[in-house]
Amino acid sequence: MAGNYVATSTVTIDAPQPRVWQVITDPAAVKEFMFGTELMTDWNVGAPIVWRGEWDGKAYEDKGEILEFAPGQRLVHTHFSPLGGQKDAPENYHTLTWTLEDEAGKTRLTLSQDNNDTAAAAQHSQGMWDQLVAGVRKIAERA
Repeated sequence: MAGNYVATSTVTIDAPQPRVWQVITDPAAVKEFMFGTELMTDWNVGAPIVWRGEWDGKAYEDKGEILEFAPGQRLVHTHFSPLGGQKDAPENYHTLTWTLEDEAGKTRLTLSQDNNDTAAAAQHSQGMWDQLVAGVRKIAERA
């Protein structure tokens, strides 16, 4: 059965929302903050989103679907990774929600992932997402 645990990572970035949005949607920036991943999508709702790369010497192809695309504010997509060892079935997909909020010229970025089976699984995912949003902050703030 699908889990009800949500992993959430939040960071405040010293950059305006349009800059942060540019970072999370630009394939070159995604490659930098997402561990060398090649991103492929056209950002249209209903379109596929694919991440290809190598992790611990193993090639992978993660996939999902764009569910919501509100430039500068919110991006929602599904995500499945075969590296998790589960079969490619709807119950094994996560929904990732990226939310950008203005905080006096800075941007509060929140990334959440649903459908974690246990609190420990959510905590593990949160650790990975914490690294990822820190990477987004680093890129957005250096421009």
